[in-house]
Amino acid sequence: MNSSPPNYSAMASEILGFTIFGRRYLSSRWWQIIAAAVMMGLVSPYQYVWSSIEGPMASSLGVPLSVLGVVFTLFVIFQAGSQFPVGWWRDRYGPQKLTLLSGILAGGGYIGISQATEVWQIYILYSIGAIGVGIIYTIAVNTALKWFPDRRGLTTGIGTMAFAGGSALFIPYVRVNATAAGYPDVLQNMGLLILIGVMVGALILRDPPENWLKTKTTSSPPETKSSPSPSTPGEFTSGQMIKTWQFWLMYFMFVAVSGAGLTLTAKVVLLAENLGLTFAAVTASATILPIAGGVGRLVVGYISDDRIPGISLGFSRERAMAISFSLCGLGLLGTLFFGYMSFSIGFIFSVFIATFFWSPQYTLFPSVVADYYGSKNSSANYALLYSGKVWGGIFGGAVAGWLVVSAGWTATFLIGAGLALVAGGFALLLRPPSTS
Repeated sequence: MNSSPPNYSAMASEILGFTIFGRRYLSSRWWQIIAAAVMMGLVSPYQYVWSSIEGPMASSLGVPLSVLGVVFTLFVIFQAGSQFPVGWWRDRYGPQKLTLLSGILAGGGYIGISQATEVWQIYILYSIGAIGVGIIYTIAVNTALKWFPDRRGLTTGIGTMAFAGGSALFIPYVRVNATAAGYPDVLQNMGLLILIGVMVGALILRDPPENWLKTKTTSSPPETKSSPSPSTPGEFTSGQMIKTWQFWLMYFMFVAVSGAGLTLTAKVVLLAENLGLTFAAVTASATILPIAGGVGRLVVGYISDDRIPGISLGFSRERAMAISFSLCGLGLLGTLFFGYMSFSIGFIFSVFIATFFWSPQYTLFPSVVADYYGSKNSSANYALLYSGKVWGGIFGGAVAGWLVVSAGWTATFLIGAGLALVAGGFALLLRPPSTS
């Protein structure tokens, strides 16, 4: 029996919105994505602006820059590590209370740091803020998965693009005021903006009803209690998911691509300087990172939905992963090749390519997790996979730093490129898990 695909937009409009003086507002499911994207942009400076305030903060506190080096590692650990408990809670109780909490943590973290006088206070407050960022991240990504089963690639791309590119709006303000005397006011103002913006977002966000995606049918066979398949056809709990080989293959891929991409993110300035590139080339390379990352997430996510008007690419998400991660690896090789040639334009282009094609992992992986394991537990399920960012961050930070000292820049970036290329090859092995 043939049936037309569900009209998700119409279904959502019946659920969402507010009625004020007889008129209905914000009833489109796209408002959920807009709210999620705005909040992602507001908290993005935690990851992308740290390098601009680290120096002034060290000067203000009177400590060597190396003392603050652990702060970014703590951020990655707490931001990624908070994902699973947050996802578990959100899948059961909805996003609103968690969103309010995230505003307090992320906004309060920056406000607290603006008043900090000791290094240990920075460690604690940045970690607290990282938890707030982690809450917003998992809520935003899974808002797209839950409300847009028909456009997962595009909508997760919008949210994660905002996280990558949103910081570009803050960078000029931060850079102008990035002094030992000026950075506290910068952080305080951004903290207040985060607090207010996230509170407003919490009023808009909600999850669809539990049975929202169930199709009306009488032909489905009843489940037996002894069945090893998911509790709802196509819906896996986290416990069921981790018993599939697909999850562990994707986990390795996530760690590998994160490690490759975060190595570039953390070391691009030092790499360019050590290769003798001009100040302008170094600055351009650093500036292009969040832009390329944001655009890449949106474009590749959109293409992975195979929804280009008038064109059918037959472009599966698995194929998108394979191509994207492989091009990331080639981009990393390009940074070495053009860097040693002192060809600045080629180096900048390679940085763009590598970043453009590694960052879509944050669009493609949540979409594949929802495709493979369902939307009901998507927050917790993707959070487990996202924990791989911790290991990727450790590689891109501490391990890559050690490799640079012990083996040199060439070996470090060759390993990063190799990780991305292997992940691209492994993507071709992926296929949906059996539900029988």
